[in-house]
Amino acid sequence: MGKEPLGSAEITHPFHPLRGQRLPVLKTRHVSGVKCLSLRHTDRGSFAVPEEWTDWGKPDIARERALLVDAFGFWELASIVDFLAHDSKRY
Repeated sequence: MGKEPLGSAEITHPFHPLRGQRLPVLKTRHVSGVKCLSLRHTDRGSFAVPEEWTDWGKPDIARERALLVDAFGFWELASIVDFLAHDSKRY
């Protein structure tokens, strides 16, 4: 009688080298109070990542909202402010 398969998880952490890859979940465990998933990679073997770094974790609302404007957005905003500052001097 074998264990029930746990399925797979996709790594979603933006800076993880395996981001976007879906890997089999071997087990779940808690490390220092953080829920972690043990994942299996064909070349790298098994390793653990925090559950929140995968699609199993709850979306972090603060992280989702952290980047509302990128560098191009700031450049556009600076252009608008510059335009308004110069345009207001004409009137």
